[in-house]
Formats: sequence, C-alpha cells, structure tokens
Amino acid sequence: MQPELIRAADAELVLYRQFIAPAESARLLATLREEIHWRQDRIRLFGREQAIPRLQQFQGEPGLRYRYSGLTLDAEPWHPLIEQLRQEIARVEPSPFNCVLLNYYRDGDDSMGWHSDDEPELGPNPVIASLSLGQARRFALRHRQDPQHPKFELTLDDGSLLLMRGRTQHCWQHALPRTRRACGARLNMTLRYIRD
Repeated sequence: MQPELIRAADAELVLYRQFIAPAESARLLATLREEIHWRQDRIRLFGREQAIPRLQQFQGEPGLRYRYSGLTLDAEPWHPLIEQLRQEIARVEPSPFNCVLLNYYRDGDDSMGWHSDDEPELGPNPVIASLSLGQARRFALRHRQDPQHPKFELTLDDGSLLLMRGRTQHCWQHALPRTRRACGARLNMTLRYIRD
C-alpha cells in the first residue's frame, strides 16, 4: 500500500487509494449504514434555514463538542468498528485523533459545499484523515487566497484514505459536488483532534 503524494502549493495531501479492501469496505458500509443513528441537521444559509444535503453523526471522546455553520454537535460514543478503523489509520498517521465526523451521502443529490476544516478548536495546521467507503465521488479543491492557483479534483474511491496536513485547511477549501450520474451510497469519515 504505497501512498500517493498530491502536489499542490500550500498543501500536504497524501492519498492511499486502497486503504480498505473492497470486500471489507462493503461489509463496513452495510453495517454502519444500519447501526449508526444518522441525523439530518438544519443550518442557516443566506438567511434561510434548510436541511443539510446529507446525513451525519459526530463521535468521539466523552464531553467533546464540534461546532460548524452554527451547529453544535455533542460526541456520541465510538462505534466499535469506527474505533477499529481509528487504530488502523494510526499505523500511517500518528496524530492523536479524538473524534470523527461521519457523513452519509445517500445518492448523487447529497453533497458538501465549499469549506475548510479550520475551526478554532482544531488548532493550527490540523491534520484531517478522510476515509471513504462505497461510491467513488469527485473531491474538489480550490485555493482560498490565490485565485491564480487552478482548482483541481481527486476521485476518492471506495476504501481510499486521504490525509490533509500542514497548511492545507488554512489555504484550501474542499467540496463534494452533486452529480447527475447514477450514484450509489457513500460513507465518509473525517477524523480530527479537538483541543480542550
């Protein structure tokens, strides 16, 4: 399992294309889709409240909270399979992840808009580990400060692990765009470390 270094200015991106084998990924996706208590939160955008276009859950150490876009999520206990995946990711990324945001994309209409994982509680230069199970989807990136840098896209395949390190969250935004193509379910988990 050789890592692929993605070259981009002001970013450290490392991609493991098949971190989880296909059969194991299918088992994990089927189990987690059923056993996680998914929620569809509502956020306020441009003065209107609307449902986010995906399902989610936040897990982590007791007492942790994660805030973004006006939402406050209290950590649910680690699911045993998520805890096992956290241990496997620790073999290639030593950051002490203490929580994970799970996003379940039911089909191509579910998406994630442009954003950076740069909330203050994540500290300077946070490391984000993004593990994808299920349908391959386009992952778009654009530079936040320099419009001369071209946007680019990665395909995050079933079982892939993307590590975003260094100044990536300060200098780049990322998104998971909608797609009109026939599209199956995808579960993405982004592990992170929240400071006390």
